[in-house]
Amino acid sequence: MLLAEDDRAIRHALERALTLEGYAVTAVADGVEALAQAHRTPPDVLLLDVMMPGIDGLQVCRVLRAEGDRTPILMLTALVETADRIAGLDAGADDYVVKPFDVEEVFARLRALLRRTSPAPVSEPGPARDTQPFDRQIEGAGIRMDLQARRAWRAERELELTRTEFELLELLVRKAGIVLDHATIYDRIWGYDFGPGSKNLAVYVGYLRRKLDAPGAPQLIHTVRGVGYVLREE
Repeated sequence: MLLAEDDRAIRHALERALTLEGYAVTAVADGVEALAQAHRTPPDVLLLDVMMPGIDGLQVCRVLRAEGDRTPILMLTALVETADRIAGLDAGADDYVVKPFDVEEVFARLRALLRRTSPAPVSEPGPARDTQPFDRQIEGAGIRMDLQARRAWRAERELELTRTEFELLELLVRKAGIVLDHATIYDRIWGYDFGPGSKNLAVYVGYLRRKLDAPGAPQLIHTVRGVGYVLREE
């Protein structure tokens, strides 16, 4: 694991906690060092602070994604506005934790990211979602998805999706017309329910809506207040 955090106290505390949790941690203090280390020894997962001197965490994300690096990235941010979180997702981050955070939440989000990016053993059953072994393409509510190529279209328009957005859309398409509650979506996508106070899902749904809904086209993802979300054509 590569940890980049410019606050020395936070960096040292996280490095100790992660090491005790069983991670092999390389800790650096800024984005320049993070990029150099990522190029030198590609990590299994990156934990990046957003606000760092010189090259910040968002720039590190953009550089790695532009290079085709798909290593999972968890952002640490003190920014709490939705627009700021969206900026991180747009830069290529897979998930984020808002400061001040509970270290157990960091552990849970890292475990979820690593589960999603680790190949399942051949002898073991797949993840507890509705993926069928020989599915390649699925369709629903005007969305078509090629699961093997990880491509998606609304009508003839191809959608540019991050890994998490793709997995969220896949779940919604598979369950098109069915209302999915927050806990179910958290469990299927992140492998962990972050509780009623988390805005993580709302941010991803909002960002996915921006990519799905072209001007003049009907909205596809609908909010069922107090319950969750459903994908359907009106």
